[in-house]
Order: sequence, then structure tokens, then C-alpha cells
Amino acid sequence: MRHKKAPKRTIAPDPKFGSTDVAKFTNYIMERGKKSTAMRLMHGAFARIAEVSKKDALEIFDEAIKNVGPTLEVRSKRVGGANYQIPFPVRPERRFFLASKWLIDAAHAKKGAAMAVKLADELINAAKGEGAAVKKRQDVHRMAEANKAFAHFAR
Repeated sequence: MRHKKAPKRTIAPDPKFGSTDVAKFTNYIMERGKKSTAMRLMHGAFARIAEVSKKDALEIFDEAIKNVGPTLEVRSKRVGGANYQIPFPVRPERRFFLASKWLIDAAHAKKGAAMAVKLADELINAAKGEGAAVKKRQDVHRMAEANKAFAHFAR
């Protein structure tokens, strides 16, 4: 590594919910620096979650992130002229990022509703252990399980 490591930035918690995870998720939603739009979208999604599920939206959000976050992933490594998919454990920061990304991508992929509604539905489904984001996690785990034989190449 030629450069010094980038410093870890602290993120201010979300003003409405007081959670840094919600603030990070809002930042992942944000496009072209439009944070107020992303916050409006998040707060709209949380309002819909509370309305539909009759539970605390923050609990549903945490449960969804927990259900979607992968524990293993595969990384490609070249060994002796062949590329192997090697299973690696996922760090907690990356687990949160991947869960957020998969939830947002799954909500984007749906058609015919406002983004806040699609995101709320995806979060509710993920908290139940259903939906496209949970399927993505299962696919990643299945891939890691299938390539367990190459785990000895990991270092």
C-alpha cells in the first residue's frame, strides 16, 4: 500500500430517529448530493412501515438489516493459473453496506409505486425473511457453501 489509510469518519445520527444506521442508510440512498430528498424518502418509508406493520419502524429496519446482511461471501483469487471463488467471512461494516445496497436495489427494481412505498415494502418483507434482498443473501451464502472446498486457499 502506497498511501496512508483513510481516516474513519464519524456520521451524525439521524435527527428524527437518533440512529447512525438510519443516517448511513440515508446516505446510501442519496443521489447527486440531494440529502434532503433522501431523508424525505426515508422518513416517508418509516411512516409507511409504522402504519402498515403497527410496530416501531426502527425495530423493523434493524430486523431487516439483520436478515439481509451476509455472514459469508466469495472473492475471486488466482492460484496457479486458475481463478477460484474463495469463501470469506464478511466484516460488520461491509455486512451493513451490502444489506443496505441489496435492500435499495431490490426497492429500485420494483415498478409502479413511489420509492418510499417500495422501500417500506422491501424493509417489511426483509424483516419477515422474505423478498428479493433476502433471496440475494441466500444466493451469496449458497455460492459460499458450494465453494467451501477452496477455503484452504484463503490467507
